[in-house]
Amino acid sequence: MTSRVSFESTNKKALEKAKSRLLFGGTLVAAAFLVIAVRLVDVTILNEESRKNTIETRNVTAGIKMSRADIVDRNGILLATNLRTPGLTGNPKKVIDPIQAARSIVQILPELSETKLVKQLSAKSKEFVWLKREITPRQEYEINKLGIIGVDFKYEEKRYWPMRNLTVHAVGYTNVDNKGLAGIELFCDEILKENQKPLELSLDVRVQQVLRREMYNQIDKYKAIGGSGIVLDAETGETIALVSLPDFMPHEAGTATDNEKFNKATHGIYELGSIFKIFNTAIALESGKVKLDTSYDARKPIYISRYIIRDYHAQNKVLTVPEIFIHSSNIGSALIAAEFDRSLQQKFFTDLGLLRPSSIELAAKGTPKPPDNWKKIYRMTVSYGHGISVSPLHAATAVAAIVNGNHYQATLLKKDNKPVHGTKVISEKTSLIMRKLLREVVLKTSGRSADAADYLVGGKTGTADKSRGGGYDRSKLISSFVGVFPITSPKYVVIVNIDDPKQINKLRPTGGRVAAPVVGRVISEIAPLLGVFPVMVNAPDIKGVSLNNQTNQSSRKQRIAVN
Repeated sequence: MTSRVSFESTNKKALEKAKSRLLFGGTLVAAAFLVIAVRLVDVTILNEESRKNTIETRNVTAGIKMSRADIVDRNGILLATNLRTPGLTGNPKKVIDPIQAARSIVQILPELSETKLVKQLSAKSKEFVWLKREITPRQEYEINKLGIIGVDFKYEEKRYWPMRNLTVHAVGYTNVDNKGLAGIELFCDEILKENQKPLELSLDVRVQQVLRREMYNQIDKYKAIGGSGIVLDAETGETIALVSLPDFMPHEAGTATDNEKFNKATHGIYELGSIFKIFNTAIALESGKVKLDTSYDARKPIYISRYIIRDYHAQNKVLTVPEIFIHSSNIGSALIAAEFDRSLQQKFFTDLGLLRPSSIELAAKGTPKPPDNWKKIYRMTVSYGHGISVSPLHAATAVAAIVNGNHYQATLLKKDNKPVHGTKVISEKTSLIMRKLLREVVLKTSGRSADAADYLVGGKTGTADKSRGGGYDRSKLISSFVGVFPITSPKYVVIVNIDDPKQINKLRPTGGRVAAPVVGRVISEIAPLLGVFPVMVNAPDIKGVSLNNQTNQSSRKQRIAVN
């Protein structure tokens, strides 16, 4: 009996002890779940703001810089945009083995210096260093697979130019921080940084492509050192195409030469030779100093002090004003210029924009270099483009003012800039006469190769010795041609300038031989693109100009008669 009581008592104590342990264990489990629950609430709800701040901080570290506006041509074709690109970074404080890390990285990026990488990754006082900006997605993937602690990626916007070198001298380029360094990228740097709307240019990449191709081929053919070309809207002043050769890839600007970077179309200034006879003849006619039937004796050279003015293709006869222009007589042009004083010539050149930098929206603009003084001899030589240097853009803009009816139109590159009707330069009558004379040059003399069938091209050649150290190098030429089409109602001006073309078959590489054919081929191809239709044989009178049929064996020619 006693044993039974003792056994029951022992069981009861064991049971009580087990219950106590179970209760204690359950309490611990419950407490653990309570801690977890509280932590979850803290993380997901109470600490939401802190979590957001942490995420935002990470995004700043690995985020993308503020966007830069796209650049497009007049038809919406993309000229410049942004791409998200990775860059390789390091946190030296977290890198465990800088030597091994550097050795692994150069296997993927062999252009990097292993020694420099070791030094960068060993700088324990720093938390951030650039190892390489702008790596490829493939390189990013390969480095990421290495799993190096302390090596990470930072994403930025990289400027990308889809047209590559085609528009580089107009569009320009930026540095690695997307800061404009040249072209419209520089001139409109703040606008591009502050706006998201694409910046529209007046350029037409179709026309740009044609102009560059034809110029490149001719420069190669004549072994020239370079050249420039421009297509200008004669009515609005908009720049439709702008080419400077040689050029370069904008994303490789750091390795481009100074010659490649130099914008010959807007920044370079040159003596353009007989193209200036356009302005000289217009001055004379507009001022009333001469009439079309006024004649000058061009049989002998002109001697003034130590200067001699002579003709390259001497006619050896008395010439009328139209004959002086058509046959490009230096002697006749100089005698015409002697008819008016310095103030008249200077005022006219000023009105044509030939004595000041161009208005085009580019930083790279040349300042014209007129004579130091305007003595009679210099007024005479300037009449045929000797002793005055301007950019090809200056010349194209001035020619537009002569042929567009009567007014100077400021040159534009940004499409959203509204053309402002410029200064009246000459009368419509003088403009009409000049258009007739320009057409005669293409029909009869050195400009024949610029004639694009049925597009009625007018123009003028220019051939000048290259200036050098205060003098001239007679063995090197600047060969130019400026064309206008259609001459009955001028819409566009095309100027091509070839620097130092070499002889072929011992023929002098003049503007008529070298530059005029380029202008003719360009006009034939771009006229349909620009909506300029061929003028038919039986076309009606246009703006006081009648077309008289003139047929030869090879093509239909049309002569302009001034009413």
